[in-house]
Amino acid sequence: MTMASEPHVQYVSDNDGNEVAVIVPIDLWREIESERETAYLLKSEAMKKRLLEAKDRMGGISLDDARKKLGI
Repeated sequence: MTMASEPHVQYVSDNDGNEVAVIVPIDLWREIESERETAYLLKSEAMKKRLLEAKDRMGGISLDDARKKLGI
């Protein structure tokens, strides 16, 4: 994700000044979660193969056709 400016990250400190938490913008959090999920999936060789095949796949069916096939 490319942002126009650096995301505003806020650090939360305890009474002694030790950083104990961080607050990040939701867009940055979603990017981090997406990267973590991808990394987790890529740990499995079978899933890695499936993801790479899906990435290069061409074709498919429209959402409307999929709904009709599923009866929804």
